[in-house]
Amino acid sequence: MSYREEMDSMGKVLVPEDAYYGAQTQRAKENFSISGLRFPPPFIRAIGMIKKHAAAVNRDLELLNPEIADAIVKASQEVIEGKLDDQFVVDVFQTGSGTSTNMNANEVIAGRANERLTGKRGGKTPVHPNDHVNLGQSSNDVIPSAIHIAALIEISEGLIPAMDSLHHALKEKSVAFRDIRKIGRTHLQDAVPMSLGQEFSGYARQVEVGIERIRGCARNLSELALGGTAVGTGTNTHPRFAAKVIGRISQESGCDFREAENHFAGQASQDALVETSGALRTYVVSLIKIANDIRWLSSGPRCGLAELHLPPLQPGSSIMPGKVNPVIPEVVLQVAGQVIGNDTAITFGAQAGNLELNVMLPLMAFNLLQSIQLLEGATRSFAERCIKGISANVERCASSLEQSLALATALVPAIGYDAAAALAKRAYEKNKTIRETAIEERALPEEEIHRILDDMIGGKRRP
Repeated sequence: MSYREEMDSMGKVLVPEDAYYGAQTQRAKENFSISGLRFPPPFIRAIGMIKKHAAAVNRDLELLNPEIADAIVKASQEVIEGKLDDQFVVDVFQTGSGTSTNMNANEVIAGRANERLTGKRGGKTPVHPNDHVNLGQSSNDVIPSAIHIAALIEISEGLIPAMDSLHHALKEKSVAFRDIRKIGRTHLQDAVPMSLGQEFSGYARQVEVGIERIRGCARNLSELALGGTAVGTGTNTHPRFAAKVIGRISQESGCDFREAENHFAGQASQDALVETSGALRTYVVSLIKIANDIRWLSSGPRCGLAELHLPPLQPGSSIMPGKVNPVIPEVVLQVAGQVIGNDTAITFGAQAGNLELNVMLPLMAFNLLQSIQLLEGATRSFAERCIKGISANVERCASSLEQSLALATALVPAIGYDAAAALAKRAYEKNKTIRETAIEERALPEEEIHRILDDMIGGKRRP
């Protein structure tokens, strides 16, 4: 591999000849050989969007030469389109402000702009990464803004539509299953009857509330720290810069971003990220409940509850022929574990808001965006490859219902709690149903017993 010399304030650095980035990126690449993890494309595109519109606004404010500004805009557009993704080489685990990634972007955009203008990539002439690409900005306001932009776009364009799809699928099943009666269960023990549709309506509502909760995070995610520069005071930026850049970002993204009401809070704390991660965690806890219920209800197919049939997707065992496992609910549960772990990391990261700057921004950015993307994928898969294909085992539901000792609850108003409890105990000991035992012991006239129990079951006569 051939190299070229690049310079920064600390001296000369050898950079790969084909790289658009420069000395600071190369130093960061060497210093932070930690994990091999890189920021996801939505985050890089958000930075590209900031750089693109910053150059255009600085041109309009007559702070930047139009030729240089236009070259920066075009290079930034290539970043947005993912054409330069391979040039973003800095590890996630780096300087806590994300300065290395901001400079990676500045150098890549400057290097590509210089290639456009001179035919030679890299360098600082005529486009300088700090003086021109980073004009009016600091890593300390760019990185928090990029996290907000990427998170809100990913939630709006990816996660919420996936959640809408899951909600719709569950709602459809609640309607399709509304006349299928089954036994309810509490403490994993038989309880009073309900419909399978009622059970699914509860799942649908959990997802619906999850959508509302996550959408509510947009209010604070939409605040951008741009314009605060180093510590929130706006040093070295034009007073109209932030509002103009944010307006252009809003127009391009379709999200309604606005300047932070207080730049000191916007840069020193990351409460909006904690709030958003908390909403994602709450939603994923709902998914855990739904996925686990579906695993229980489809357990079997002969020796479990077996009230649901899941779509068979693949063989489930390398040794047991014919075994089919609930693989999609299991995927959901694994994603849930990762999201909950990410939330813990984000909460820890938010505590690093020391004085005027949080110094765990890269950690928080990576984990939040990963949670959003994982939840989108798991939610969509859950809806499309599991929920929509579920069918009910009507015979099993009816059989279990008639066998349940909890039907004794229906007799309480007529014979009292203690007598009903004794009846249930004797039914269990004799391995008979509540109906059979009540008739045998003449707890009530037979027709009255049938009426009461049939009402409890849902109007159906005994088998």
